[in-house]
Amino acid sequence: MIHAVPITDERPVKFLQRALGVFGYSRRAMTLVWTTSRFLTFTLAILTVIAGVLPAAIAYIGQLIVDGVVAAMSSDSPDTRRILWLVVLEALVVTAVAASQRGLSASQSLLRALLGQRVNVMILEKALTLQLAHFEDSEFYDKLTQARREASTRPLSLVNRTFGLVQNSISLTSYAVLLFTFSPWAVVILMGAGLPAFIAEAKFSGDAFKLFRWRSPDTRMQMYLETVIAREDGVKEVKLFQLGPRLLQRYQDIFHKLFAEDRRLTLRRDGWGFALGLISTGAFYGAYIWIVTATINAEITLGAMTMYLLLFRQGQTAVAAILSSISGMYEDNLYLSNLYEYLGQEVQQRSGRLVRGPEPKLGLELRNVSFTYPGASRPAISNIDLNIRPGDSLALVGENGSGKTTLIKLIARLYEPTGGNILLDGLDLNDWDIDALRQRIGVIFQDFGRYQFSVGENIGAGDVRYIDDAERWAVAAKTGMAAPFIEEMPDGYETQLGRWFKGGRELSGGEWQKIALSRAFMRSDADILVLDEPTAAMDAASEAAIFDHFRNASATKMTILISHRFSTVRAANQIVVMRSGAIVERGDHTSLLELGGVYAHLFTLQARGYQ
Repeated sequence: MIHAVPITDERPVKFLQRALGVFGYSRRAMTLVWTTSRFLTFTLAILTVIAGVLPAAIAYIGQLIVDGVVAAMSSDSPDTRRILWLVVLEALVVTAVAASQRGLSASQSLLRALLGQRVNVMILEKALTLQLAHFEDSEFYDKLTQARREASTRPLSLVNRTFGLVQNSISLTSYAVLLFTFSPWAVVILMGAGLPAFIAEAKFSGDAFKLFRWRSPDTRMQMYLETVIAREDGVKEVKLFQLGPRLLQRYQDIFHKLFAEDRRLTLRRDGWGFALGLISTGAFYGAYIWIVTATINAEITLGAMTMYLLLFRQGQTAVAAILSSISGMYEDNLYLSNLYEYLGQEVQQRSGRLVRGPEPKLGLELRNVSFTYPGASRPAISNIDLNIRPGDSLALVGENGSGKTTLIKLIARLYEPTGGNILLDGLDLNDWDIDALRQRIGVIFQDFGRYQFSVGENIGAGDVRYIDDAERWAVAAKTGMAAPFIEEMPDGYETQLGRWFKGGRELSGGEWQKIALSRAFMRSDADILVLDEPTAAMDAASEAAIFDHFRNASATKMTILISHRFSTVRAANQIVVMRSGAIVERGDHTSLLELGGVYAHLFTLQARGYQ
């Protein structure tokens, strides 16, 4: 449900303070553009100065031409050659203005491409430093969406407007110097006529930014609905369950409610802009009457009248452009605050530096470990004690939501425990170098990635050090039992997977799981293997073969298995039953059956289904 966003008026002093504060991002944007390409930025600066000075020169030469023509018409020996040279000079200056404008356009286009890429890379580099918890936070996603939507264009826009401000300021100064010779009041009228429209424009720019930030969640919902309707991983159910019309209607409802706010703001903005713009128009025609009257009264020449009218018209254009640049810079700064707020997101620094523990025989230990998700009212897991030694296998059993996957994410240090300690080889995980730690762990999650890459890259992704090593792909695929169907493909390990790109091949669920298993086995030096529902999409025969093979391949490693299939679980040395984030039973298969508790009940229910 979307509600109207209140856009409140601000007192002028408070508005001015906030506006000046927001301009603090201009320096950072200028630095960003300068470091992106010094040559192009310098070229922009030089061409801006040239484009700013020459228009006044054109007006002045125009006056000399008109006065020369008038004088020649009343002279017995007119200086025609001088007038023609002035015409040639004006043509050369006009050509120089056109060349500078073309140069500005070319420089801006090239900078736009370079800067867009650089800012997007900055956003993605920041994403690589963030923790999993950031991506599971809806407020963070709003911040990320806001940063990505316009961040690649706003820095260059700000710089272009800054240079435009300089260019028009130079032009206006030259116009003002020439107009001052007519009357200082003409300069005052020129400067003051555009201020009311500027103040209104700046105010509405702030309102537009508030609207932009307020509706980020709804914009994300629109993007999500587009994904569900138009991507292959959602389209099957959309068609089967006939969800298309409902989802499309929801998409349209969001648009119409957002559009209502846009329309209200646009009408107010343009309405006030037109009304206040009449002040500028009135000032020009008042000056027009004044200059024409002065010419009729022989106070100025015809050439001077032509020049002053041109100067006043161009001066008004320059004033409007200056005020528009300032208003646009204010708006750009507002949007850049999103980018720098995202880039400034605090990330807990990984302090560990050690790459081995003092007592490898101790394996993996969890001591009174608890974890609560940010904003949650109760812990996801609480007071967990476990010990898995090299060569041991642990099976985690429990209902969905009992905390099994959360426990795995803590072991992989995707989360930090909110209580207790996790140790590997007698060393707290916080003291481990994060890269060295993760090289020790091979994981296949239930929601593993199905990358739209080649088969080899999908497997090689398990160990980025050897992602292009075809020999390791083959060994890992054999261990993960994916080799037989890969070798039947015409292009083997070079086969494109998925349907997003031309020639791509889609796999069955079981085949994808074998690819994911092979990916986990890419880390041949990993001594902690974690399998989270690794055979959920496989048939019983494939599952049995996979686990027989898995046990043989990991006899000396620490293995952790999450599964709802007790035919798989029963072979583990240690079985832990979880409920509501706590361990309620532990033991091996035989002892837990004798206990007659939760495990025995679940095992009996499943066994009954096969009878």
